[in-house]
Amino acid sequence: MELAALKDRYIGKITFWKAVFFVVVAVGIYSSIVRYFFGLGASTNLSDQFPWGLWIGFDVMTGVALASGGFTLAAVVYIFNIKQFKPVIRPAILTAFLGYLLVIVGILFDLGKPWNIWHVMVMWNPHSVMFEVGWCVMLYTTVLALEFSPVVFEKFRMEKPLKIIKSATVVLVILGVILSTLHQSSLGSLFLIVPEKLHPLWYSALLPVNFFFSAVMVGFAMVIFESYLSSRAFNKRLEKPLLMELARGAVFLIMMYLILKFIDFARRDAFGYMFEPTFETLMFWLEIGLGAIVPMILLSIPKIRRNETALFWGASLVVVGVVMNRLNVAITGMQGAAGTTYYPSWMEVSITLMLVALGFAAFRMIAKHFPIFEETKPIPASHKVKIKVSAKPKKALMNTN
Repeated sequence: MELAALKDRYIGKITFWKAVFFVVVAVGIYSSIVRYFFGLGASTNLSDQFPWGLWIGFDVMTGVALASGGFTLAAVVYIFNIKQFKPVIRPAILTAFLGYLLVIVGILFDLGKPWNIWHVMVMWNPHSVMFEVGWCVMLYTTVLALEFSPVVFEKFRMEKPLKIIKSATVVLVILGVILSTLHQSSLGSLFLIVPEKLHPLWYSALLPVNFFFSAVMVGFAMVIFESYLSSRAFNKRLEKPLLMELARGAVFLIMMYLILKFIDFARRDAFGYMFEPTFETLMFWLEIGLGAIVPMILLSIPKIRRNETALFWGASLVVVGVVMNRLNVAITGMQGAAGTTYYPSWMEVSITLMLVALGFAAFRMIAKHFPIFEETKPIPASHKVKIKVSAKPKKALMNTN
């Protein structure tokens, strides 16, 4: 009876997706045991010629980008003072916090000696880009924990620390934006030292700018993505007018991203590479076409933005585009110079899937037991949210007509 009671409390009714979750986690745990007891050689397809694979390209570089909804929306709400977006900021902060925790775990899988990860805190090398990324990720994860702490304080009715942390919110947000700007761009800077190895379709002196700009772009898309899934999972009202406005902002950011990218191609006289009959060209056009041009067109259509499902799929394509960009930079664009073709082993894939599954499960559990979703008054879907930003960010206003 006690076992049945525990099952009902912590597992509940076994559904298809719960069964999939348990299988994914079980396979991931097995692969983790192989990786830590028998090393990278026994669990991955990495080599001396190709030392960075799925765990860096997806778990770290993509994970950091997809967690950018936290700092982008926090800046909108607390720096530009557009308070109408406050109903969707807590889920965005939680998604970012969990994302960064999983990024750290992903790094532990990739490091040959993960027990030495603490060395970055005491063995300083200020000239290293990776040193800066390491410190920024640590500090920003701490900032995200502090930004999320009001949820915990509210849950346990801790009034005094809640009041203190709320008084420091703007300072934390500014610090978070600075740290995010530094390490989002620095992930692109990592590849500036390999101009002869990274394919010209992706190598550019503007890589740091492209990485930061695409992170802001996908931040808006991730808020839409997460809000839609949360509304379905928890039977919550979707803040559609707010998400429609975020979609309009994403369209503008995608347009600027594409303009910047093609100006850079013209500056480098690299347009010829876009039409070569190679695998790299195919992956480039999938990234740009499916992940940028198509969603930009879709989300610019008012009818698409008003449809919840279409809005979700448009935002999902933006997410896919940024995922492909990071994988193309880290893997596709490096294979030619390496003289080898890298395909992740099934153990690498299973560990990555396990981390993603654990992230979804953690979000669901926290959202179920903590006040993640703020109660708000319904906003008629017919109303259109207009954002007006003055020269001074603190004077930014948002009107609902």
